[in-house]
Amino acid sequence: MEATFKKHRLEFKNTSRTSRGLLTYKDSWFIILKKEGKIGLGECSVLDGLSPDDPEKIELLLRSLCEALVKGTELPDLTYWPAVRMGLESALFSLKSESTYSLFPSLFTKGKKQIPINGLVWMGDFNFMNAQIQDLLISGFDCIKLKIGAIDFEAELKLLDQIRKIYNEREITIRVDANGAFKPGEALEKLKRISDYQVHSIEQPIASMQWESMANLCRKSPLPIALDEELIGPYNSFEKQNLIDHINPQYLIIKPTLLGGFSESETWIDLAEKASIGWWITSALESNIGLNAIAQWTYKLGISMPQGLGTGSLFVNNISSPLFIKKGCLGIDNSLPWNSIL
Repeated sequence: MEATFKKHRLEFKNTSRTSRGLLTYKDSWFIILKKEGKIGLGECSVLDGLSPDDPEKIELLLRSLCEALVKGTELPDLTYWPAVRMGLESALFSLKSESTYSLFPSLFTKGKKQIPINGLVWMGDFNFMNAQIQDLLISGFDCIKLKIGAIDFEAELKLLDQIRKIYNEREITIRVDANGAFKPGEALEKLKRISDYQVHSIEQPIASMQWESMANLCRKSPLPIALDEELIGPYNSFEKQNLIDHINPQYLIIKPTLLGGFSESETWIDLAEKASIGWWITSALESNIGLNAIAQWTYKLGISMPQGLGTGSLFVNNISSPLFIKKGCLGIDNSLPWNSIL
């Protein structure tokens, strides 16, 4: 087997704001495997300040990983490298498949079925966020997710109010994501006010690692809570179960790149379903290489509610692909080619 890697810096079309700061670019590394004329491709997508993977040391690790794959020796410890585990797992699935870009063949990969997704509204001032909302509604999305916590809370409520004055909750589903922006002492009151606008759920209202406060919110909030950043960590099966038992949220947000790949994500899903906790899949600013793998895996799970897979259009230099978004759904047009990164 041949094993190499390649770095690709993705540039945002617009500076993207989160509660953790501004994003102008993000880095990914592609693992490229070659064996017996076949090529496997997987993406290690790293988000500074969120991914456990250390961007300063990742290339050293990837060299060791590729060397071990070539020699057939023991792989380096990837416990604290979820993005690398995701990239390796994807590359191995890709290598085993008939086509490099068809990891999980299905009606989705054949272009016959699509995946419902939510439209994403990035943080910014009122006018910037309002313009995004209007564009998404015009484009046919019936589920919209707003990133909140960066501007005045009253202005964010005004955005929700504007949507609800025109569309009821049966016509447009609203999700919000605070990325841990609220303080524990203020969170419950803010959730009560957000719930006045028939919002489906809020992701990570307070910062992670505050289990008692989060559990209290999940018990008292009139608004369903979805754990997101809370799931990131080198959790073993016991720790995963302990987190779910202790906090008992209404939903889990499953991000394979941040959780260590598909197998780890499926463990979270199994635990959620046993506890009657809902879940959906979300991408984490991968290029189209990673998004394609996540979307194919998501479809095979038999999902029905909108997923968070609409981030591929954020970059000026994404990898050109057959993926497309139309009327609130992600699909594949196999008449369009992949732009090779090899």
